[in-house]
Amino acid sequence: MTDRILVERIAVFAYHGLLEEEARIGQRFYISLDCRIDLRPAGLSDDMAKTVSYADLTEIVVRIATTRRFALIEALAEAIAAEILERFEGVDSIVVRVDKPSAPVPAVIDGVAISILRSRAGLAR
Repeated sequence: MTDRILVERIAVFAYHGLLEEEARIGQRFYISLDCRIDLRPAGLSDDMAKTVSYADLTEIVVRIATTRRFALIEALAEAIAAEILERFEGVDSIVVRVDKPSAPVPAVIDGVAISILRSRAGLAR
């Protein structure tokens, strides 16, 4: 699928990480989505019901990132991907990227990030 819905760098303040300080003081995360979906039906009909709302995608990200706590940003990304694939049948696959600009590492860095690709084909039925 070559059509994509992109939602980039949703900023959230949350409490994810292995360290006690990360759970106590929190930090900013940026989460981006790349949803593979056939946009032709929506494009030809101009019908919102034939696509996925950016607002709905953003709501899922913000809710999961701010109401749950994960030791690993990999687990945060998995939870987001799973819910989007479960909720929106039109999404064939999704890339979820989680950026952690204030990762506690012993060097000066711009940040760390992980990116996962999950597809409908990988869902347990």
